[in-house]
Amino acid sequence: MINYLSKPFRWFFKLEAASGLVLLIAAILALMISNSNFAELYFHTLEKYLFIGINEFGLKLSVHHWINDALMAVFFFFVTLEIKREFIQGELSNIKQALLPIIAAVGGMVVPALFYVFINWGNSETMVGWAIPSATDIAFSLGILSLLGSRVPISLKVFLTALAIIDDLGAILIIAFFYSGDLSIPYLSLILISYIILLILNKFSIKIFSPYLLVGLFMWFFTYKSGIHATIAGVLLASTIPHREKDKDFSLLLKIEHAISPYVAFGIMPLFAFANAGVNLTGLSISSLMAPVPLGIVCGLFFGKQIGVLAFSYISIKFKFAEAPNNSSWLSLYGVSILTGIGFTMSLFVGNLAFVDSTQYMDGVKIGVLTGSLLSTVFGYIVLLISAKKINVKI
Repeated sequence: MINYLSKPFRWFFKLEAASGLVLLIAAILALMISNSNFAELYFHTLEKYLFIGINEFGLKLSVHHWINDALMAVFFFFVTLEIKREFIQGELSNIKQALLPIIAAVGGMVVPALFYVFINWGNSETMVGWAIPSATDIAFSLGILSLLGSRVPISLKVFLTALAIIDDLGAILIIAFFYSGDLSIPYLSLILISYIILLILNKFSIKIFSPYLLVGLFMWFFTYKSGIHATIAGVLLASTIPHREKDKDFSLLLKIEHAISPYVAFGIMPLFAFANAGVNLTGLSISSLMAPVPLGIVCGLFFGKQIGVLAFSYISIKFKFAEAPNNSSWLSLYGVSILTGIGFTMSLFVGNLAFVDSTQYMDGVKIGVLTGSLLSTVFGYIVLLISAKKINVKI
């Protein structure tokens, strides 16, 4: 039963709920600026190139790429720390607690992708965006759920959090296997050597972060040069940070997680939203949403997510593969299923990777993600509000 709440989860939920509101402000600000007299300055600044490094050892990337490749590596580092903690001693450490969100997350990734593929079938250029509607923005979805306060059972908040974390894990795997470029064997070898060094540090329970960070910085550079997306370096680094159940007094993982969480929640993610949500809406009409890319994303996020999550949850509960959240009804579970369609920052991130060589589709991606996320926000909130006021049959 999903009824046990660890202290890390309580802290995590409060953080994510608050940061969701900051994300909303950042996205609105980006839309306002990109449709104002400052639009040219906004887009020009994002495309401006910056060199960071020493002499030959360094990279010259656009501001947009520094945000998406470097800062998002920190985000995925943070997410992987959360995933690791949850599997060791959190909500996902108990198989009965973990099974429902795991099964629901699978449905929430597969069904939206099928919606997108069906609408874009036959177009090889747009088919690469199949994973865009499979993502869930954990901060934004929890932020909306938090607005309902105690009217939503705490078990559903745990369910949504666990599902979104597993969804992030799925996004990491998709990026690693489907959105990496041509691979460089020499740089892949250097990544492997770096990872082995990190594993040795872990083996000897080194509880000082500086050596991990130093090796991790080199590994990020090697990863960027290797053809694998640079954010994977953050995942690899986080997987080696020591955290054991017996570490009651000191855990390096928990220390780092708590230290960087405010910067990720209120710095990196809002900055990413601000840099990626800007789209010029001049000339936009209903017909713009009917193009295959935005239509596939909207249908995937709004219809695919809720159908996939609810259907897979229903099957797993009815056939007793998993246990239902405590004190929840089918209507409230349906409301949470709709909220998983808030793809926002994660969908925008996957979209940038999918259409890195076909930027003419990016406006369609942004329109589709923003529309699908907005529909999921409004309808999910309404359903949960109704479920809180009505007497519903418990699952």
